[in-house]
Amino acid sequence: MTEDQDLAPGLALPHDAFVEEFRRWRDMRGLSKTALAEAMGYSRSYVSKVESGHERASREFAKAADLALSAGGALRRAWREYEASRAAQHQPPHPRSPAPPEYAVDPTHASLIVEHDHAELHYDGQTYRATMRRKLFNNGADPITRYLIRISVDRFPGRPEQSNQLYRHQPLTWEEIDLQAWWGEDRAEPMHFVPQHDRDAVKEVWLLFSNDSGHFPLYPGESTWIEYTYAVGDDKWGNWFQRAVRLPTKRLSVRLDFPADLGPSVWGLHTSMTADSMPFRTAISDQHDGDRRIYSWATEDPPMNARYRMEWHFRRRPAEAARQAKPSETMRSLGVVQHDDPLLRRPARPFTLPEDDEDARRVASELQAAVKRVARAHVFGKGMGIAANQIGIDRAAAIVCPPGGADVITLFNPKVIESSDDTDEQYEGCLSFFDVRGMVPRPLTVHVEHQDLDGTRRITIFNQGVARLVMHEVDHLHGRFYTDRMPSGVQPIPVELYRGVGADWKY
Repeated sequence: MTEDQDLAPGLALPHDAFVEEFRRWRDMRGLSKTALAEAMGYSRSYVSKVESGHERASREFAKAADLALSAGGALRRAWREYEASRAAQHQPPHPRSPAPPEYAVDPTHASLIVEHDHAELHYDGQTYRATMRRKLFNNGADPITRYLIRISVDRFPGRPEQSNQLYRHQPLTWEEIDLQAWWGEDRAEPMHFVPQHDRDAVKEVWLLFSNDSGHFPLYPGESTWIEYTYAVGDDKWGNWFQRAVRLPTKRLSVRLDFPADLGPSVWGLHTSMTADSMPFRTAISDQHDGDRRIYSWATEDPPMNARYRMEWHFRRRPAEAARQAKPSETMRSLGVVQHDDPLLRRPARPFTLPEDDEDARRVASELQAAVKRVARAHVFGKGMGIAANQIGIDRAAAIVCPPGGADVITLFNPKVIESSDDTDEQYEGCLSFFDVRGMVPRPLTVHVEHQDLDGTRRITIFNQGVARLVMHEVDHLHGRFYTDRMPSGVQPIPVELYRGVGADWKY
């Protein structure tokens, strides 16, 4: 996946690379500024000032942020790299060094307008090729001679430790991305480019409005197209593509091009810094073109700081892996954390409500999106549920979808305070190890204490199948699997031997 901190894998804020990395990790972990400040031991206003660039981050701040966001050292490295770059930029120029052109300005501080931002993503079963086209208009007073783009990948979104480990051992390289760039309509002129930052999972590059033939700056009142393309293998690319609006933009469009025989399923989520995740307001168009499946979507005048994320799931694997994927592999591809992740064995971090209501809403939206992804891949006749730690979020929230289309149950900080003596045994499955089913004894009635977003504490009584679903998710939030409740010596059975798929609970 490529996670775009700008209009696409594009325009990052060049004034502070640490700030960009800090924002990326806060967004990925789904923490509000208030919640993050509390976890770091800083005031919310200080965190806000650092993120807005009005306060320079200290080494201690970077360390606290790295620990609070479980960034695995990425934030500390970003801080060190930025400080080293900043120190180099403030060195006095060498007497023999030529002065930079007077018109070489930072485009993010010019009045730059994006008239059309278009991205195309092509997948051949092994490699993703992104092609980004932007029509830029210089509405400022100075010529523009360079444009900063950012290519960032995250194979396991929501699981930073796993992603960090992958890119530490298999860093993204310049050779594999094969970056190429052009200026002008129909790729009139190739563009030179200069690396700005080179990290394991992030490349920042200045596209220069020049080549061996000369310079072609974008003067005030003029517009031009720029285009660049790069490739990333699917071993380093996650199943989502995010576009974020960082400059005034008139039109934003995306086109995904997948092999039809993979059975792709695509959906979209719209988020902002002040609003929860919501489905796109307009539908993604879907059409066949020979052996390809094309998905297209566009919006006019997107608001600043909006994020548009397209996600997908392949129902079938590429021909090279024609064997049927295991259920656990399918769940992993949908972003469900699997049983060997230590996060699932730790009690989830509770919310402080109502102070954390923004954070709680964001987590609930992520859970709802996850349920929709999973429901496209499997039929759940008995209903289903998912806990926040199962999608890599260490917070005490879960949702339960009872069978028959009943209202979704959302639980914050739940705990079982009473249960009936009457029990029964039925098979359960778990999205975090979906290759097996296990016979689990559960009470027929449970009393669960939980909280509303305004902090109100409630006690809700659940019965029979819904009680079983709720207890399963509450167990997850306390670091337990259903196998912990199975009788000693009893083992789960392979899913191939289970005969209850698609059926309701039996009482």
